[in-house]
Amino acid sequence: MKHIVSYNQIAILLTLLLLGTACNVSVKKDTTIEKENPKLIKTTGGNGNLECGLQDKAGNLWFGTSDNGLYKYDGKSFKQFLVQDGLSSNSIYSLLEDTDGSIWIGTENGPCRYDGNTFVPIQIPLPIYLPPNKNEVYHNSHRVYDMLQAKSGNIWFVTIDGLYIYDGKAFTLFTINEAANGFLTSNDKVERILEDKAGNIWMGSRTNNGVYRYDGTSITHFELEEFTLQFGTKQATHSWAWPQMQDKNGNIWFSNWGGAYRYDGKSFTSFSKSVGLPGENGLVTKIIEGKNGTILFGGAGGLASYDGKSFTGYSNGLINPWIWEILKDNIGNIWVGTRETGLYQFDGNNFINFSAYTR
Repeated sequence: MKHIVSYNQIAILLTLLLLGTACNVSVKKDTTIEKENPKLIKTTGGNGNLECGLQDKAGNLWFGTSDNGLYKYDGKSFKQFLVQDGLSSNSIYSLLEDTDGSIWIGTENGPCRYDGNTFVPIQIPLPIYLPPNKNEVYHNSHRVYDMLQAKSGNIWFVTIDGLYIYDGKAFTLFTINEAANGFLTSNDKVERILEDKAGNIWMGSRTNNGVYRYDGTSITHFELEEFTLQFGTKQATHSWAWPQMQDKNGNIWFSNWGGAYRYDGKSFTSFSKSVGLPGENGLVTKIIEGKNGTILFGGAGGLASYDGKSFTGYSNGLINPWIWEILKDNIGNIWVGTRETGLYQFDGNNFINFSAYTR
């Protein structure tokens, strides 16, 4: 009997050891799940975009979406802000932090300023002589496409109602007489704006040929090479440009539905699908300077990196490869925003998903 009891004890001991091992495996697995990156939770479906991004002076990342409001990421979790939190609209197209630390949000219903505690909607007073908005779909819109705080301290607002300069007290309409057409209305002749290192203001829109430069006194219009785009059996030409950024060498880069342009201070060089831009027609929506001086292009075909000689395309891990935003944070991480409110971090080869739907 002594031997039988001993064997039973051994069997019980082995069972307990096996159970303990199983419990340890389970704990390790749960720990791995907890260490997964946080997610930007999309509360609506559809084809909305992650339109814009910003890193503030405190290091927080902000992301604006076309139908899911505003998100703040502190490196640990995402916080969503919607109309019920004080936003003018859940449709956001541009972001800006001014020199005082206020966050400006360019929404469908005009600009909104956030002081760290409260969202304050700002109404831009429209001149009485401004032509009426006759667009049947956007006739009630006051969309802010883009914003810029110039070296002078003035903030420029690019809106569906025109281009305005805010000096901290009043808004002044800035008119481009040379621009023939508006995009959604007769007033929005600018969609994107950029200040270069010399203080020139560059402006462009999809319905105006070329690009415009304002030197503080006069406006110069630059004509550009046309891109020919193929849509099924139909062709279209585009020669407009969105100013995007100025690289460390002083070159200014512009995007177009058919490619991109680079201005070296003397002439423009065009880049199209024929030289390696990925995606249908080589469509480009966003350009930034990446690591080691490479230029990153986002568009309908994913991300492309240009080293000065050739392009390398990346889309592995993107659920929807149509990119609207690229943001480089202060430690060099590359963040990418896509259609369907997708947010990703690009590690140099693959895209790590930081977004998810809630049903």
